[in-house]
Amino acid sequence: MNKKNFNTLLESMREGAQILRGERRPSRRFVVDNKEDVQFVRQTFHASQDTFAKFMGVSVSTLRNWEQGRRRPTGAARVLLTIALRQPELFRATVQEDCPELAFN
Repeated sequence: MNKKNFNTLLESMREGAQILRGERRPSRRFVVDNKEDVQFVRQTFHASQDTFAKFMGVSVSTLRNWEQGRRRPTGAARVLLTIALRQPELFRATVQEDCPELAFN
Protein backbone atom coordinates (compact mmCIF):
# COMPACT_ATOMS: atom_id res chain seq x y z
CA MET A 1 0.00 0.00 0.00
CA ASN A 2 1.39 3.41 -0.79
CA LYS A 3 1.93 5.89 2.03
CA LYS A 4 -0.86 8.28 0.97
CA ASN A 5 -3.51 5.53 0.91
CA PHE A 6 -2.23 4.10 4.18
CA ASN A 7 -2.39 7.49 5.92
CA THR A 8 -5.89 8.16 4.57
CA LEU A 9 -7.10 4.76 5.72
CA LEU A 10 -5.38 5.10 9.11
CA GLU A 11 -6.95 8.51 9.72
CA SER A 12 -10.38 7.13 8.75
CA MET A 13 -9.97 4.26 11.21
CA ARG A 14 -8.89 6.62 13.99
CA GLU A 15 -11.84 8.90 13.30
CA GLY A 16 -14.20 5.92 13.29
CA ALA A 17 -12.82 4.71 16.62
CA GLN A 18 -13.25 8.18 18.14
CA ILE A 19 -16.85 8.27 16.94
CA LEU A 20 -17.57 4.80 18.33
CA ARG A 21 -16.10 5.78 21.71
CA GLY A 22 -18.23 8.95 21.77
CA GLU A 23 -15.19 11.26 21.67
CA ARG A 24 -16.22 12.80 18.36
CA ARG A 25 -19.50 13.44 16.62
CA PRO A 26 -19.96 11.98 13.16
CA SER A 27 -20.21 14.51 10.35
CA ARG A 28 -22.99 12.34 8.96
CA ARG A 29 -24.49 9.04 9.92
CA PHE A 30 -24.69 5.95 7.78
CA VAL A 31 -25.92 2.70 9.28
CA VAL A 32 -25.21 -0.72 7.83
CA ASP A 33 -28.06 -2.45 9.54
CA ASN A 34 -29.85 -4.79 7.25
CA LYS A 35 -28.94 -7.79 5.19
CA GLU A 36 -29.14 -5.94 1.88
CA ASP A 37 -26.43 -3.47 2.91
CA VAL A 38 -23.71 -6.05 3.62
CA GLN A 39 -24.68 -8.07 0.59
CA PHE A 40 -24.74 -4.89 -1.50
CA VAL A 41 -21.18 -4.01 -0.45
CA ARG A 42 -19.93 -7.49 -1.29
CA GLN A 43 -21.71 -7.56 -4.64
CA THR A 44 -20.43 -4.07 -5.49
CA PHE A 45 -16.94 -5.57 -5.56
CA HIS A 46 -18.09 -8.72 -7.40
CA ALA A 47 -16.72 -10.83 -4.59
CA SER A 48 -17.81 -14.28 -3.51
CA GLN A 49 -18.79 -14.80 0.10
CA ASP A 50 -15.55 -16.76 0.65
CA THR A 51 -13.37 -13.99 -0.78
CA PHE A 52 -15.15 -11.18 1.04
CA ALA A 53 -15.12 -13.06 4.35
CA LYS A 54 -11.35 -13.61 4.05
CA PHE A 55 -10.72 -9.94 3.43
CA MET A 56 -13.00 -8.90 6.31
CA GLY A 57 -11.22 -11.37 8.59
CA VAL A 58 -14.41 -13.22 9.51
CA SER A 59 -15.72 -16.69 8.86
CA VAL A 60 -18.05 -17.33 5.95
CA SER A 61 -20.78 -18.24 8.44
CA THR A 62 -20.42 -14.82 10.10
CA LEU A 63 -20.73 -13.10 6.74
CA ARG A 64 -23.81 -15.19 5.91
CA ASN A 65 -25.34 -14.25 9.26
CA TRP A 66 -24.82 -10.58 8.42
CA GLU A 67 -26.28 -10.96 4.96
CA GLN A 68 -29.28 -12.91 6.24
CA GLY A 69 -29.96 -10.36 8.97
CA ARG A 70 -29.37 -12.72 11.90
CA ARG A 71 -26.42 -10.66 13.14
CA ARG A 72 -25.00 -7.20 12.54
CA PRO A 73 -21.40 -6.24 11.88
CA THR A 74 -19.83 -4.35 14.79
CA GLY A 75 -16.60 -2.55 15.58
CA ALA A 76 -13.89 -2.60 12.95
CA ALA A 77 -16.00 -4.65 10.53
CA ARG A 78 -18.73 -2.01 10.57
CA VAL A 79 -16.17 0.75 10.02
CA LEU A 80 -14.55 -1.16 7.14
CA LEU A 81 -17.94 -1.73 5.47
CA THR A 82 -18.72 1.97 5.82
CA ILE A 83 -15.38 2.89 4.21
CA ALA A 84 -16.15 0.45 1.38
CA LEU A 85 -19.45 2.25 0.77
CA ARG A 86 -18.10 5.79 1.11
CA GLN A 87 -14.68 5.33 -0.53
CA PRO A 88 -14.96 2.33 -2.87
CA GLU A 89 -11.83 3.21 -4.85
CA LEU A 90 -9.71 3.49 -1.69
CA PHE A 91 -11.14 0.18 -0.48
CA ARG A 92 -10.44 -1.47 -3.84
CA ALA A 93 -6.88 -0.06 -3.98
CA THR A 94 -6.18 -1.28 -0.44
CA VAL A 95 -7.34 -4.79 -1.26
CA GLN A 96 -5.34 -4.92 -4.49
CA GLU A 97 -2.15 -3.71 -2.80
CA ASP A 98 -2.40 -5.63 0.46
CA CYS A 99 -4.13 -8.81 -0.66
CA PRO A 100 -3.66 -9.33 -4.40
CA GLU A 101 -5.01 -12.86 -4.09
CA LEU A 102 -8.30 -11.34 -2.90
CA ALA A 103 -8.44 -8.52 -5.45
CA PHE A 104 -12.04 -7.95 -6.46
CA ASN A 105 -12.84 -7.84 -10.16
